[in-house]
Amino acid sequence: MVTSMTPPPATTDALHEAAIEFPDNRLLIDLCGEFDRNLAEIEKNLGVQILRRGNQLVALGEETAAREAITVMQALYTRLEAGKTVEHGDVDRELRMPTPVQGTDSRDGNQLEMFRGGKVEIKTRKKLVEPRTQAQKSYVKSLFANELAFGIGPAGTGKTYLAVAVAVSMFIEGHVDRIILSRPAVEAGEKLGYLPGDMRDKIDPYMQPLYDALNDFLPGKQLAKLIEENRIEIAPLAFMRGRTLANAFVVLDEAQNATSMQMKMFLTRLGEGSRMVITGDRSQVDLPRGVTSGLQDAERLLKSLPEISFNYFTSKDVVRHPLVAAIIEAYDADV
Repeated sequence: MVTSMTPPPATTDALHEAAIEFPDNRLLIDLCGEFDRNLAEIEKNLGVQILRRGNQLVALGEETAAREAITVMQALYTRLEAGKTVEHGDVDRELRMPTPVQGTDSRDGNQLEMFRGGKVEIKTRKKLVEPRTQAQKSYVKSLFANELAFGIGPAGTGKTYLAVAVAVSMFIEGHVDRIILSRPAVEAGEKLGYLPGDMRDKIDPYMQPLYDALNDFLPGKQLAKLIEENRIEIAPLAFMRGRTLANAFVVLDEAQNATSMQMKMFLTRLGEGSRMVITGDRSQVDLPRGVTSGLQDAERLLKSLPEISFNYFTSKDVVRHPLVAAIIEAYDADV
């Protein structure tokens, strides 16, 4: 790869031109994406125009933006050279937090040693998961480094998804023997009793987001076998009472809907060789009026303990549809 900076034409005083050359035209096609959608995403976010001249891409715009566009394209091309794919999420990640081209490839070696060189990747059976914002990156690091971690922030910021990914990674590498995923079965405007079927049929819809995450990381047959063998367990929070969760990776999702007593009960289930992650969104409490959220209490009481990590997300960390971030900001502004 050859990067060059050329002076702007005399008629475009405010514009700067940055060019980068790619030796492999096939990889360049993958970099551009179908109908050049990857380039369009870079142009939209950085306010530049990207032109293609043979096997060279030229970014035209304000100097800092043009240079950043080159950095992003160079990082994506390096990813392709390493045999990885470039999808929308990869473009989004590089736009949010560009990474140096040189670095340690963490595909080999123990997952817990992956941070040498600054790369953060989570290996699962089906895919390699990479944080897309700085807050997500810090969160993933804390999940590997701490036995108890909290992830607090709005919907769509990857709190649960990344926690389940780390759980699967640590499970397949033998660091834990089981994965236990839990949620409070709190009614959000709808009554459990009106759902058809037995108790499990009524509870399963509340657990579906956890099943969805697991399906992203483990092949279907393997996941079904692990659930049948009880090595992966998905259960309502109420089912945790009286248990000691040893040698397990435990995730409590939607923790804002746990009461203070439920939260204390859950936190004290932590056993030897286990790790625990608590995720929640303080703006989506579905508890009855006057009932204090256990997440709020835990944050107040435990924040001073150095062994416990608290990680916070904002609307800027939303990695769903861009409208989700705008919706969250609009609701926050109305408080």
